Amino acid sequence: MVLTGILAKEYLLISMQYPINLQTRTESPILERSSRRLLTAIATFGAVVFIAHSLLAQPQQTEPATALINPQAIVFNPVTGKVYAVDQSRGAVNITDDIENSTLRVKVGAGPVSIAVNSANGRAYVVNAEDGTVSVIDGKTDAVVATVSVGNHPYSIAANGATGKVYVSHTYSNQLTIIDGATNIPTAIKTGSADLIAVNSKTNTIYLLGYESSNLTVLDGVSQTLAARPTGMHLWGIAVNEAIGTVYVARSGSADIAVLENNTIPASIIETGTIPCALAINPTTNTVYVINYGDNSVTVIDGTKNHAIASVPTGNHPQAVAIDIAANLIYVANTRANTVTVIDGASNTVLATLEAGKNPYALAIDSRFGKLHVANLDDKSFTIIDVHKIRKPTRGS
Repeated sequence: MVLTGILAKEYLLISMQYPINLQTRTESPILERSSRRLLTAIATFGAVVFIAHSLLAQPQQTEPATALINPQAIVFNPVTGKVYAVDQSRGAVNITDDIENSTLRVKVGAGPVSIAVNSANGRAYVVNAEDGTVSVIDGKTDAVVATVSVGNHPYSIAANGATGKVYVSHTYSNQLTIIDGATNIPTAIKTGSADLIAVNSKTNTIYLLGYESSNLTVLDGVSQTLAARPTGMHLWGIAVNEAIGTVYVARSGSADIAVLENNTIPASIIETGTIPCALAINPTTNTVYVINYGDNSVTVIDGTKNHAIASVPTGNHPQAVAIDIAANLIYVANTRANTVTVIDGASNTVLATLEAGKNPYALAIDSRFGKLHVANLDDKSFTIIDVHKIRKPTRGS
């Protein structure tokens, strides 16, 4: 088999840094997940290099301390105004209060990988991949008030603020864990393998994305019945416009996204750049931003007409996105360039390029104070960038 271009190079370098034992499967859940996908991509000539790079970003060592690729590694809590960032190597979460200009490190379980905020109670829920738990952090006191056992290899998490339910997926499992936010009691249902989770709180609908599935699994939050929506293969990246009920799914191997409107089948397709890997929606302007890892660009889509209206250049290998809705600014983490590109949503032009840490891979924005929070993979740090000077005065800065 002949591998072409960057995919072959990425695989060779990863193989040198992280030998994979497919028989004993001794690597960490997140590394194991990425290894499986990378091998699948090679076998099918698919393009999931953005996952490959997340592994590559790690310094060479006998036992990788982290191979974190989860976009939920850093989140903003609109209820408390705090930002939560995983600190996997220390088994902790860093909680930053932009009002107090302070950061507190709180101990959680082993190997935290993702966080969700429940707007029903202001609590933050932290997935601990290595010990199979979810730590529940009180939004006011910053204390861990509960530790919920959810089963092996939890990975992705999402919360429904309208119902208080919290949803957790598991690596290599057909199980979805549902935590009752009022009691912290978990229950499990079989949904099929899910890698990322998105919730429409208005319709109480939960969307389960599996990279290797050709369908998007749709869970009814009331009846817990499942439906399959055909989308195509190699799904990575999902966003839901709750106002109109439209779901956007990135198809990393096809250079496009699938658009699911209401119950229409099949999904409509919009072409994007190469290896789309992340999406975000500005609900005020009904504009969708698709991050294209493979060709260093952002595809801008008019959500009303569902067609691409612009392509904006970024830095090398963008991988994450956050939107400052109040200022109509889009922030894109460039994983290989160690920078963040700032895009003006009104003109679809680049306003600035900001320095970040090594291999930024997840973002959160506190628009009240103009603070951008960046999670950096390679140096296991987080960076806080003051973006007041970039925000235009007419946009409330």
